[in-house]
Amino acid sequence: MKEAFDWLAEEEDEVRARIVAALDQQELNEFEYHWDLMARGAQRPPDENWRIWLILAGRGFGKTRAGAEWVRMIAETTCMARIALVSSSLAEARAVMVEGESGLLACSPPESKPTFEASLRRVRYPNGAQVQLYSAAEPESLRGPQHSHAWCDEIGKWALSNDRATRAWDNLLMGLRLGSDPRIAVTTTPRAVPLVQRLIDQEKAGDAAVTRGSTYDNAANLPERFLAAIESEFAGSQLARQEIAGEMLRDIEGALWTRAMLDRAREELGRDDLRKSDLRRTIIAVDPPASATGDECGIIVAAVDEDGGAVVLADCSIAKAQPDQWAKVVADAARHWQADRVVAEANQGGAMVESVLRAADSGLPVKLVHASRGKIARAEPVAALYASGRVRHRGLFPLLEDQMCGLLTGGGYSGPGRSPDRADALVWALTELMLGRASQPRVRPL
Repeated sequence: MKEAFDWLAEEEDEVRARIVAALDQQELNEFEYHWDLMARGAQRPPDENWRIWLILAGRGFGKTRAGAEWVRMIAETTCMARIALVSSSLAEARAVMVEGESGLLACSPPESKPTFEASLRRVRYPNGAQVQLYSAAEPESLRGPQHSHAWCDEIGKWALSNDRATRAWDNLLMGLRLGSDPRIAVTTTPRAVPLVQRLIDQEKAGDAAVTRGSTYDNAANLPERFLAAIESEFAGSQLARQEIAGEMLRDIEGALWTRAMLDRAREELGRDDLRKSDLRRTIIAVDPPASATGDECGIIVAAVDEDGGAVVLADCSIAKAQPDQWAKVVADAARHWQADRVVAEANQGGAMVESVLRAADSGLPVKLVHASRGKIARAEPVAALYASGRVRHRGLFPLLEDQMCGLLTGGGYSGPGRSPDRADALVWALTELMLGRASQPRVRPL
């Protein structure tokens, strides 16, 4: 059938999209398994003689489907193939790469669907080809096994502590010695971590082929509500260039925070739901604007958990708001998160800040703080908390993180906007939680 439709595979993506749109459901059910025909050009392996194929693209681009289809092609055409699947954890490898909507099982036609042996962490194809699952968090598990091919997913999320990501990659490379043409496909959203940068550098050396793309390249196959949601989440942020456009964001030299540091903070968090009952103390920090037409009002929610670490829970900041408007946002956040205290900088407005907050909710436990040192001096000990792994982020906070990565150690600010109001509020919150007197353990006399 492929030969009969070679002309379709060579057409432009939009032409094939129109043809696919004209098919009825039964035809689509059959057609979707002919990946060479329905794949976009960027989802097909490059023509050149590559050893590493790196797909560096935004969310929803179709990276997982491209990786799974490449593995399927290898497995169905090479009965002796021994393929490694490596993800940030075994749970991720199973849920996304094997059993996911775009994983190995979903993309295989019923007559040649492989068998997943969960207890052995192995996928077997009818012709004898095998796929083995690995976790990059366990680098030593890749020491010893041999493979002919490998698919590595979201290497930007691989564990950075103790250099585990690089160790997992190096162990994989040393075991890639079966067959005459060992190859690796890598699918990831770009993140400024050492391993991703290393692979990009290998493109310059001619050892890797890199495919780049954005979320909107696959817009025809994505729900409009998803596209609207990512626009709402990332619009106006530098992080949109990474998560949507698929660009690699470079760190500013001398910045207090780096993208890798923030990714590491998210990485250690895990996926379990955080209950309010797990939080020992919750703070809403407010950095009020000088005027309603000026800077944003920074509003950050953070807490200390049962282990004594800090968790950044929400960024509720609001721009171009009247005092009663931002005060209402603070009051709503305090009720939702059951805040123990609202910390507000009083350098701009003094007692007016407290009166505005109490007008929104007379019961708010307000504490006014005064900045006696500059922004950088206040931020440096908070950045040290991140460096020591004592702060975690529950999710992505694009605008906040852009500002954090714009604060410079030598003084000054090179991030978006005129002032890092969100980052200032974060500093106040974490100072109150982790660096203030109340955060220090004390022994009470009997």
